[in-house]
Amino acid sequence: MDLSLNEMQLMLADSVEKFIANDYDFETRQKYAESRTGFSLPVWQTFAELGWTTVTIGEKDGGFGGGPVDLMVIMERLGRGLVVEPFLSNIVLAAGILGRAGSNEQKSRWLAAITGGELQAGLAFVEPSAGYEINSVQTTATRESGGWVLNGAKAYVLNGGSAEMILVPARTSGQRLERDGITLFAIDASSKGLTIRDYATVDGQRAAEILLDQVNVADDQVIGEVGKGFDSLNSAINDATLAVCAEAVGIMTVLTEKTIEYSKNRVQFGVPISSFQSLQHRMVDMYTACEQSRSLLMWAAMALADDSDEAERAVHSIKYQVGIAGKHIGEEAVQIHGGMGVTWELDVAHYFKRLTAIGIQFGNADWHLDRLAAMPG
Repeated sequence: MDLSLNEMQLMLADSVEKFIANDYDFETRQKYAESRTGFSLPVWQTFAELGWTTVTIGEKDGGFGGGPVDLMVIMERLGRGLVVEPFLSNIVLAAGILGRAGSNEQKSRWLAAITGGELQAGLAFVEPSAGYEINSVQTTATRESGGWVLNGAKAYVLNGGSAEMILVPARTSGQRLERDGITLFAIDASSKGLTIRDYATVDGQRAAEILLDQVNVADDQVIGEVGKGFDSLNSAINDATLAVCAEAVGIMTVLTEKTIEYSKNRVQFGVPISSFQSLQHRMVDMYTACEQSRSLLMWAAMALADDSDEAERAVHSIKYQVGIAGKHIGEEAVQIHGGMGVTWELDVAHYFKRLTAIGIQFGNADWHLDRLAAMPG
């Protein structure tokens, strides 16, 4: 099996790597993360100009028609740069759902603006009492006066504070955990009755809580078929899970490399600490965990690209592996760096924070292990 990247993917990887090396050092990243929006709008527009925002968009929708492998290539490099720009929320989640379920008119109205860097978007799929079950939807949408009225609450909406359009799954029929009866709505962030509470997250990004109180939505804001939104939502979440796992592999790679390099330069008892056999063993374990994660990541990307029967299993597997390996590599990197490993000024601490956040995003390791154990075969 040929696991090498094709020419276009190599060019894409090189483009992202050069941008980060030349224009996105750690100090610049910190400045963007500490801003009001939590990212740089000019940098995001540069992403659009470079074509990165259209790589995974279908050709009929004006994109390059790339798939999960291309997404993996981008996200691993963004992870290495600890990039805070909202690629996940805008492109993987919001644009991913519009590309799957949106009408031609809706794609023209929203999708082109999102991928062009002109419209900020988010997906409000997490509910306060749902845990990691995306089908646990208690937000309601009731038919009234030729449209819909939405009521409910959403938590941890990535890019929610900057989003001008928010995609909201709501229940139009059925009980809380039923997959049928979930409908997707596109809501203007300035809608009456919509309250957005923006906040900074521990990993240097921003998210929001959203309250919907008698929010009126027109029929042309329904994405896809009424009551049949779960499949599009689930597919987008699978892509997003792959995306953050690729980001995590990029982060783990950097932490391993930085720790090895530090051990060569840090002198203790008159010799570099890299000469201590016990530390050598620990760094070999870090490297092994990183490469095991990379192998599972490639399997998951190919399984999703082929729409394989093993795709769900592969996604659960890589997310479990990243949860376990990320914790191990992050802790080892911090400990081998010593006290400075947890200081604000050292990038290692910030890589570990993002890795920790990824560990619980879209389901933690235990949750994905439970799903694996429940699968037949």
